[in-house]
Amino acid sequence: MSTHADPVAVGELHGLVLGKADILEASSDQRRSVIESLARRRRPLGDDATIAALVDAVFDRLDGLGELEPFLALDAVTDVMVTADGRVWIDDGAGLSATETRLDSLSVQRVLQRVVGYCHRRLDRSSPILDGHLPDGSRVHAVVEPVSVDGPVVSIRRFRTSIVGLEQCASRELVDTLVGLVNDRRNIIVTGATGAGKTTLLNALAARVATNERIITVEDAVELRLDHPHVVRLETRQATTDGLDPIDQRALLRAALRMRPDRVIVGEVRGPEAFDLVQAMLTGHEGSLATCHGRSAEDGLRRLESMVMMSGVGLPLEVVRAQIVAAVDYIVHVVRSPDGKRRVDQVVSVQLQAGEWSLESVGAP
Repeated sequence: MSTHADPVAVGELHGLVLGKADILEASSDQRRSVIESLARRRRPLGDDATIAALVDAVFDRLDGLGELEPFLALDAVTDVMVTADGRVWIDDGAGLSATETRLDSLSVQRVLQRVVGYCHRRLDRSSPILDGHLPDGSRVHAVVEPVSVDGPVVSIRRFRTSIVGLEQCASRELVDTLVGLVNDRRNIIVTGATGAGKTTLLNALAARVATNERIITVEDAVELRLDHPHVVRLETRQATTDGLDPIDQRALLRAALRMRPDRVIVGEVRGPEAFDLVQAMLTGHEGSLATCHGRSAEDGLRRLESMVMMSGVGLPLEVVRAQIVAAVDYIVHVVRSPDGKRRVDQVVSVQLQAGEWSLESVGAP
């Protein structure tokens, strides 16, 4: 693995390769072959493992995110983070842990430059926050000075290529319950804390939608990977350096409703678009799905309520609650246990009693 390669040798070989335009323009296999030949010439006494580590490290610098690539290649890793001191942290399913890898300032700058290139965004003191995607779909977030006081930080949320089924998220009884709710076109909000598995469950639920239905997804940053033949994906846009205006989730949701959706799926409700989602659910778009942050099902519901209130429509609280209870049929709450497993903890129906929320459990966790 490249984390075991001699950093001095990696730097020397990387610099040598950068000076050879023909190598940079060659195919991936050709480049690897040439780099290996150069590595053996520079390290004639190196064994196969040493040479392989050196080649991998140089290749990662050329085509990837350098010292972060070995961690991104591990299936169990869901998050890779670089802190301002250059330390690399990962979450491999058991919570965050520090690795032995520590990036120097030059390595951090190389990572940032590659991220900027991938995302086609600007990242500097005048635009110090970047949110985008790596080529494999993984979400990347980078922050630099002056917003990040101590130095650049990078957070990568891995894109999972495998689809997790409902059976991996819930008991047999709850799987049957959830499939029934999807088939009955119930409106469902998935709640949970950060990293609890909301998006994973949303994917699993959407996979049970009939194949003859048209799904339109709305996301702030594309993370959903739906196992379905007819999906239209919409993603927000930040304001660009060449003067293009931003496009938020609210505008996308309104556009989605004009595209003849059978189902509307909002990756995460986090602002005024909550009002538009509730209106969509009320006006015939049954079977809609969305996620919302919350430490419990009730907490998520109250957050949804607050976001509708902040949409600027000026509705009194009792009207907002009446509309939400008429729109949202069920809330599915997911949790992450200490051993890293994500599971459905609660399925509740949404009701009002004397103007206050009343949630009734459905099925057993």
